Amino acid sequence: MPPLGPACSARLQRLTARMKALMIRWLFLALAALPLAAGAVVIRHDVDDARYRIEGSEFPALADMPGEGQGVLIAPQWVLTAAHAAPMKGMGQTIAINGKDYGVERVVVHPGYRRMPEALGKEALATGSPAKIHAFLAGSDDIALIRLTAPVNDVQPVSLYRGSAEVTQVAALIGKGATGNGAIGLVPGGPHRTSLRRAYNAITGGNDRYLWYRFDAPPQGLPLEGVLGNGDSGGPLVIGEHGAWQLVGLGSWISAVPEHALEAGFYGQVVHNVRVSRYVGWIESVLGAPDYRRSVTLED
Repeated sequence: MPPLGPACSARLQRLTARMKALMIRWLFLALAALPLAAGAVVIRHDVDDARYRIEGSEFPALADMPGEGQGVLIAPQWVLTAAHAAPMKGMGQTIAINGKDYGVERVVVHPGYRRMPEALGKEALATGSPAKIHAFLAGSDDIALIRLTAPVNDVQPVSLYRGSAEVTQVAALIGKGATGNGAIGLVPGGPHRTSLRRAYNAITGGNDRYLWYRFDAPPQGLPLEGVLGNGDSGGPLVIGEHGAWQLVGLGSWISAVPEHALEAGFYGQVVHNVRVSRYVGWIESVLGAPDYRRSVTLED
């Protein structure tokens, strides 16, 4: 077979780079937000999308990261999110909460967070298996705190879940990233920020870093079963306690089904969420650091 000409080689390189970028989007829920005019959460194929859509007033503590990804207001001047979704240099340092923009004063990334090496992405493309990527992500503390330049005075922060009984509970997941349904997966080429949606899922397992749930097909799935889509990284997983939401998880990464190893949004997919209860001590140590000790209330 004759060698490829310069034009073909360049085209192949561009295609490889594009595939790599897509794969990272599929594996990371975050900056992979795939919003579409259709929705933000990946839903059941047999349920009308309108049943998943909600108004922003139903969860005003949702924080929109620059470009894509979400976080949650947990104190008047603090947002909790996945580390890989936190604002980075060049992304623009503004976060939107309840329709208002707030500047970013500081981003505090957990010391146990590790950035995924580029070589792992290349290997997954070459082998068609993301197994090593999953192993790497499972060992990373994907959580960060963002201090805003001013307190949010018109939104009640969400409480952190402090127990250990998350597994088996039905939780709500909220996001506005990519959408699609379990039969066809994420909508190809869809936007990374769309309408706000809420779905539900039962937490099936957990360890010291993560909680996870599976996208079950009907009839096993819940009436409004769903999973977070690309672009929903850092998005909240919440349970109702005493008439109020409590934050149990933050959308982090997925493990796809074997027949769609490098694709997302299909039935059988498992979504891994940062287990907030395991990081309460770290969160409180950051919020209570000398520079940040002054408490700010909604009335201030």
